[in-house]
Amino acid sequence: MKTLSPADRMRLLKFVCSFAWTDLEVSDAERAFVAQLVDRFHLDQEERSEVARWIESPPDDEGIDPTTIPAEHRKLFIDAARAVLAADGVTESEFEGFQIFEELTR
Repeated sequence: MKTLSPADRMRLLKFVCSFAWTDLEVSDAERAFVAQLVDRFHLDQEERSEVARWIESPPDDEGIDPTTIPAEHRKLFIDAARAVLAADGVTESEFEGFQIFEELTR
């Protein structure tokens, strides 16, 4: 995660938040996972506010294109998406969405 640029960190968080919304509800466990990432990334107040908006309401689709993830970061994005989904148990719709995401990042 240290190799991510500030823009890539925010892109990762946007992906993670969008996965948290897959079942149309963000659980406390998913919120806690996102909060841990925010702390790990040492985001500034503006960035923290943006992530908070993504947790309260699903992020827009702009910038959420799995095919644009740099090859060197794909595993990290996949692992982060998998982790947020596992935070409260994976539903069938979440699993299906994750499989599509994983296929598109290959």
